[in-house]
Amino acid sequence: MKSSEKILLAGATGYLGQFILAELLKKEYPTRIVVRNKAKLPPALLTHPLLEVVEAEVTKPNTLLGVCEGVTQVISTVGITRQKDKLTYEQVDYAANKNLLDEALRSGVRKFIYISVLNGEALRPIAIGAAKERFVDTLKTSGMDYCIVRPSAFYSDIATIFSMAKEGKVRLFGKGQYAMNPIHGEDLAEVCVAQLESSEKEVNVGGAEVFTQYEIATLAFEVLHKPVKVGFLPDWVRKSVLKIGKYLLPKSAYGTIEFVFTVMAMDSVAPMKVGKHRLKAFFEELRNKYLHL
Repeated sequence: MKSSEKILLAGATGYLGQFILAELLKKEYPTRIVVRNKAKLPPALLTHPLLEVVEAEVTKPNTLLGVCEGVTQVISTVGITRQKDKLTYEQVDYAANKNLLDEALRSGVRKFIYISVLNGEALRPIAIGAAKERFVDTLKTSGMDYCIVRPSAFYSDIATIFSMAKEGKVRLFGKGQYAMNPIHGEDLAEVCVAQLESSEKEVNVGGAEVFTQYEIATLAFEVLHKPVKVGFLPDWVRKSVLKIGKYLLPKSAYGTIEFVFTVMAMDSVAPMKVGKHRLKAFFEELRNKYLHL
């Protein structure tokens, strides 16, 4: 057990957070997690000897008082992925993380590790990028030691392309030429936890394999044993949806579309390529689940 350390993990119930928690416990880090509702956790976790569970809401600073007491390092995966409760990116990706940082500074925490997004600078003009990068700026000037982890797309994000292939046709913008190296949550969790003992300030990381969007679609059809059917939409369609949607859609719905449609028109290849997981095996898992429904 790493008794000299105590890690606070925020966002432990999310896709990436669950893998980070498993990795922290595997590496025997005493860990405190912040959750809204303990009852939603697996019962076995609640009795884990290295785990402490605190009920609080990161968007409400008064509930976080004392949450960093005795903590040496913080890892935050806090951010909106799929908007359900009508909170904004500014309220969650910026303000909630700022609440955690304020509490960490108050308690003398040594280091704050924040999981952001690849190509953060290029994403500043859109809502999610503006909020995330505003927090990055705040963290960098806080005086606390820090590390910004910037992952490419998650495997769970790429499942959308698989779902389209399952329905018979994938639609991509342009020619599907933009490349990425998506990463599995388990592989990314190992990178995040490794930063507890690293001096890196910024880590741009993705999976071991690089694909174009078209290659990902082709792989999905291959795994499904279906003929490749990919429709290409001109880029003006993407731009039009972004322009019109801003005025017609609720902010909560538009934010996700704005992010997805923006990253689909850029390369997202991280220079650090890691991981044991392979996208074909992930698609095979999805196919097997689909066949057993």
